[in-house]
Amino acid sequence: MSIEPRGLGGRPLPSRNVFGGTLENCSISPMTGYFRTGCCDTSPDDLGSHTVCVVLTDEFLAFSKASGNDLSTPMPQFGFDGLNAGDRWCLCAPRWQEALEAGHAPRVVLRATHEGALAYCRLEDLKKHAIDLA
Repeated sequence: MSIEPRGLGGRPLPSRNVFGGTLENCSISPMTGYFRTGCCDTSPDDLGSHTVCVVLTDEFLAFSKASGNDLSTPMPQFGFDGLNAGDRWCLCAPRWQEALEAGHAPRVVLRATHEGALAYCRLEDLKKHAIDLA
């Protein structure tokens, strides 16, 4: 059984992004996240660590498919329409790291990337691929 952190009054604390701020929404169309809430939130049950909010590219989708994780083919039996370049998606942090090392990392939305991603990815690498740094 996992225990989530609680603040004053026993309310759950908000999830934090890689900057320590409140975790922002990644996408509701398509609906993403381990909990399918549109947010890259996580829990100890999320063994894949679906914590990196990315903007998908054709290059990354081809890399992912070739690596055994086909995100582009629709699977209606699971309610999955398939993903396209330009979609935002909560990607597993280890998969993003693997794509980075292979030269195929998609762009990242840091304010919507859960701090848990930092267990697998360096903030400096995520920043190099960020779309939300001014």
